[in-house]
Amino acid sequence: MNNSKKQVIDYNFGIHFKDALETSSFDSIKYPFGENLTPSELRQSMDIILLSKRADWGLNILARTGVIEKILPEAYALVDFGDGIKHKNVWLHTLQVIIQSRKKINLRWAALLHDIGKVPTRRFEPGNQVTFTGHPEVGARMFDSISGRIPFTEDEKNSIRFLISSHLRGSAYNETWTDSAVRRFITDASVNLEDSLNLARADITSKYTEKVIAGLSQINLLAEHIKKVAKNDLVPSALPKGLGDEIVKNFNIIKGPKLGKIMNILKQDVEEGKIEYNSTCEDLINIINKNQARYL
Repeated sequence: MNNSKKQVIDYNFGIHFKDALETSSFDSIKYPFGENLTPSELRQSMDIILLSKRADWGLNILARTGVIEKILPEAYALVDFGDGIKHKNVWLHTLQVIIQSRKKINLRWAALLHDIGKVPTRRFEPGNQVTFTGHPEVGARMFDSISGRIPFTEDEKNSIRFLISSHLRGSAYNETWTDSAVRRFITDASVNLEDSLNLARADITSKYTEKVIAGLSQINLLAEHIKKVAKNDLVPSALPKGLGDEIVKNFNIIKGPKLGKIMNILKQDVEEGKIEYNSTCEDLINIINKNQARYL
């Protein structure tokens, strides 16, 4: 980026930006940011803003000066969205989520765009209820259009899209989730697991301390459950798959408590080293045959 283009906006956010935001006449300024920038330079400029100490100030300036409206109309639609309605101002919420998230570029972009799907999905329901059903998935599809205008690597696209589409999953966790449900979450998130948890934490912006504490506690419980499942999955299974069916077939045993007892004794013997790990079903059937008094 040459010097003239770099001067389009001052990236060194400081107190003078805050003063500018508080100046009423500032609303009427329409700054020509981005008009002479290539898509790559525009992306570079946005990255600098998103990773700055006060990204919220910088983005608010871009919104107040008409810049966001030109380069990211999907995000600009959030400005004042919710004012006078019975739900939070989504733009102010978005700015808070950004500064509460880690300074990692794919995460900051996801934070900026995570709620863009709320605009087309807002519905007013009976009883003064407002809903945004399906907004994560809609937002992810909107990002596909954005990534066609602003260059992202394939890894960045995949990461940002996943974080937008799944940003509510972490906060939906409760103690009824089974290990299998947590394992699905781990598998779906893949390399985005830590970022997904971080975005879920950053997305908690309630003004009520107790709600913040409760929300963070649930996500921390999910993080602990993830560690537990990951640790258990590293331990090889004591018994091979299909062993129960083989026992039923070979010894004419009905599935029930007796089969469970046989399986538990076998598992105990494997874990205590009396039977080798990685024994096949055939090996274990032979062991049962030779030691029927113990197992049957």
